[in-house]
Amino acid sequence: MSFFKKKSSLSSTSNDGGQLCEDIGKNIRMLEEHFCHTEDLMKKELQFHKRKCVILYLEPLVKKELLQSSIIEPILEAKSGGIEKTVRAAEIKKTSMISEAGKNLLDGFCVILLENDHQVYLASVGGIEERAFQEPNNERSIKSSHDGFIESFSTNLQLLRKRIKSPQLKVKYFTIGNFSNTKVGMVYLENLANKELVEEVVRRLSSIEIDQLYSTGELEEVIEDHPFSPFPQILATERPDRAVSYITEGKISIIVDGNPRALVVPITFFAFYQAPDDYNSRWLVGTFFRLIRVFSFIIAISLPAIYIAIVSFHSEVLPIGILYSIRVSLEYVPFPPLAEALAMQVILELLKEASIRLPSPIAQTIGIVGGLVIGTAVVDAHIVSNMMIVVIGFTAIASFVAPINEMGTSARLLGFPTMLAASLFGFFGIVFVLMLIFMHLSKLDSFGTPYFSPLAPFKKEDLKDSLIRLPLWKLNTRPTDAKPEYANQQGRIRAWKKK
Repeated sequence: MSFFKKKSSLSSTSNDGGQLCEDIGKNIRMLEEHFCHTEDLMKKELQFHKRKCVILYLEPLVKKELLQSSIIEPILEAKSGGIEKTVRAAEIKKTSMISEAGKNLLDGFCVILLENDHQVYLASVGGIEERAFQEPNNERSIKSSHDGFIESFSTNLQLLRKRIKSPQLKVKYFTIGNFSNTKVGMVYLENLANKELVEEVVRRLSSIEIDQLYSTGELEEVIEDHPFSPFPQILATERPDRAVSYITEGKISIIVDGNPRALVVPITFFAFYQAPDDYNSRWLVGTFFRLIRVFSFIIAISLPAIYIAIVSFHSEVLPIGILYSIRVSLEYVPFPPLAEALAMQVILELLKEASIRLPSPIAQTIGIVGGLVIGTAVVDAHIVSNMMIVVIGFTAIASFVAPINEMGTSARLLGFPTMLAASLFGFFGIVFVLMLIFMHLSKLDSFGTPYFSPLAPFKKEDLKDSLIRLPLWKLNTRPTDAKPEYANQQGRIRAWKKK
């Protein structure tokens, strides 16, 4: 197992240590020095029981209406009692450490300092605007729920808690990043998750040393097993229902504050071709579309290579009518089939990237220009053959079928070495490259779980929800990678079963 560990190259220059004292002026200066005299650290002076009282807060991280109603007004109106009984904050605590006070200021707290008191009070007044729930654009579903994760850590946890109303759902917090201090949450079911898996995930998350962490993509890169493999070994999803379905199978979900995607570990190859709609349709329909998705993986890798091999070496496999049509379209094309395929694949990637970066109305125009104008022009100019346009079009559609975008991108990347092998050795080259790919899939693992399971190693009991999807009343055992005492045990579905 390989584990990428990024070392911090810089160190904090602020005053992270030290104790507060009874001198309120000195305490204010130390906190201001801790934040390098930033101008968004605001200061409000009040009187509390004839004692000087100062409130410090970071202006962008607090809700001013909440600060006024729950902190400032109660202090001004108080006639007796201490700060803890006066303020009306949802959370209040005390500290005498500068570092802890600074950390809480960054979490949306305000610091309340009193004259002749070496401790400060920390009151929660955070209130950052959040966007509304909406279905993820890249994981759309017809029959499933239409909400998705957002950038709020607590809201994402709420979406999971709302679906799993069990006291066994456990959340473990981590703080990653010397500068970003990003909050990371590890969510799993205590009675289902394998203990060794939990310990391994905790070890990897605790071992990370990095200056900043802002996305799940960065986290995925530093905890995955095989960073040089073209296949994603961690599933990233914006759908709460997808994350919940894996948690209830004994897997672990990882949430990063400020990111609308959750990571799921461990994961297998076939999970990337499963969609929520598979379980909201009748099992025959779900199985049909799942088989089509898996078959699309083979098409995305090998279809351009098969065309190159037939044109270059094995034209005898085609009927004479189709062969004549291909030969006529290739008669005035000056480039070999490999150059045609590579050029069209690169153009396809350029069009895709352009449509992603541009606003929606312009992106639609780019698609029309690329698909009609450029496609027709290159054929009329005898730069590319008609059949090559058809092959690349089918290949693109097959790669976009994958419910998880990362797997579709991996399939398109693997098409390049397959095309090169086909141009050199024909069908033998395709078979050799495909053999290497499936050998690599069989060798991969994700947090100790075989990546190509249940085919390699073969697990008969897990086949019922991998390539195919049997009826729900047949899915009555848990996956074998769950907690040993729960794996392959009755309890996943307890409902009426057809006799």
